[in-house]
Amino acid sequence: MTQGVEGLALSRASAQRASFAIETLIRYAVHHDLMNRLDMPYVRNQLLALFQLPEPCSSFRDEQWEAIPDEPHPILDELLDYAYKSGILPDNTMTQRDLLDARIMGLLMARPSEMQDRFQRIRMTDGMERATDDFYRLNQKCNYIRTDRVRNNEYWLHMSEFGEMEMTINLSKPEKSPQEIALAAQLSASHYPECLLCADNVGYAGRLDHPARQNLRILPVELNGESWYFQYSPYVYYNEHSIIFNSEHIPMKLTRNTFARLLHFTEQFPHYFIGSNADLPIVGGSILSHDHFQAGRHTFPIERAPIETRFTHSAYPGVTAGIVRWPMSVLRLQGEQPDVLLQCADEIYEQWKLYSDDSVGIAASTTRDGESIRHNTITPIVRRRGSLFEMDLVLRNNRTDEVHPEGIFHPHREHHHIKRENIGLIEVMGLAILPGRLKQDIERITTLLSEQGQWMEARDQLKETDSLYPHRVWVDQLLDQYGIMAVDKARQVILHEIGNKFVTILGQAGVFKHDELGREAFCRFAMACGYEQVKP
Repeated sequence: MTQGVEGLALSRASAQRASFAIETLIRYAVHHDLMNRLDMPYVRNQLLALFQLPEPCSSFRDEQWEAIPDEPHPILDELLDYAYKSGILPDNTMTQRDLLDARIMGLLMARPSEMQDRFQRIRMTDGMERATDDFYRLNQKCNYIRTDRVRNNEYWLHMSEFGEMEMTINLSKPEKSPQEIALAAQLSASHYPECLLCADNVGYAGRLDHPARQNLRILPVELNGESWYFQYSPYVYYNEHSIIFNSEHIPMKLTRNTFARLLHFTEQFPHYFIGSNADLPIVGGSILSHDHFQAGRHTFPIERAPIETRFTHSAYPGVTAGIVRWPMSVLRLQGEQPDVLLQCADEIYEQWKLYSDDSVGIAASTTRDGESIRHNTITPIVRRRGSLFEMDLVLRNNRTDEVHPEGIFHPHREHHHIKRENIGLIEVMGLAILPGRLKQDIERITTLLSEQGQWMEARDQLKETDSLYPHRVWVDQLLDQYGIMAVDKARQVILHEIGNKFVTILGQAGVFKHDELGREAFCRFAMACGYEQVKP
């Protein structure tokens, strides 16, 4: 018997189960093509050393190959439990378990250069689509993409006047406990890796305030003659959610080169869309310090949205342009020649950066302390549609005022109980990413709306610290509009009304509103760019 944490006694049987799990995990890795059979003795010894086990399991039989699981999570859970009981893990928190399981899976994987060779070999023989299929599968099998957590996300469709919107409550990214937050706060400041996107993350062991990345693999990609990297997101918000990031740690900056990079990417990856967050605060993404794009293999609601007003440009007869029927302000360009589309997009962007229209509250810049501050930018999205290159230019403005200090073209305060964060690229395209706190709130509100008199009693007792406190006005409105409902109906109504709020929020983020005044103003901007409206 050996002594573990807090005097927990580990039996020989417990150690045997751990060694059996190691054998199962090694065979899992071989079965799913993460490693070669020839590497089994080497990896086995690495894992035995990690778990401080003297010898491998002798009871694993050949016929047990047939029982190899499709995912590694059950095997990892067995090993992580053993690691805590034996004192290898200092705490049994989600953070500590994640740090160790990335280390475990990293031992089972090919080196980054070998992964790159494999990707290029498949690309050359079977094409880019087969190469990304294989790379995505490996990212799932090595547990970098945590499929078990992604399955926990809430997902539903919401029908609106602009088509079906996709709604998600993100539960795949675990929230840290107060204990973990307190421990992380005690750490001395570290500046390595410089950010979560830097290539230095590959193989990094992680720490309490930075995820482990031993099972991360990235691929070099050339975009417009520059060095970039391609990887998948560990918390996929949509199919094959990818991140393409600059090889250097340089800040987001939208330029003509941005459009060139996006177009070049779709030449190489014609089955993927790619887009960039805007490069200004409030209307940009959560990471502005490292230039990056997001891509993937998913048809977003914006892609299905039709053109409602068409334009032509005498200088670009091969390009079609139009205003998209969408709650935000979107100009869509289509053409067969990427160089021509690049020129069109850059001209529109340069015009937009300087464009103001007092009639709809658009100011290209303001002055603060004698310094001019730019407010206009763009969220660009590029995809292929057959032989055509298609680019959506979503016009953005990050100005604030006293009424809307968080942003005029930003979710307004009456909706912050649902969504207060920036409207980034993914949501611009019609996929709502809502905070995990909403899941429990929805369950509680559902119960309160389905029981006579329960809400008013609960409302009177709410404290500002209660998660339902920000929802109280909204719940009052739901009760006035729908009354007491059955549980299933109450949940259906809540999800529908959250969808309505998301569409309203997108409209608030739109610089030209979807009304007569806004449409006329949008057409004026298009004409200022040299476009002529095509009469229906």
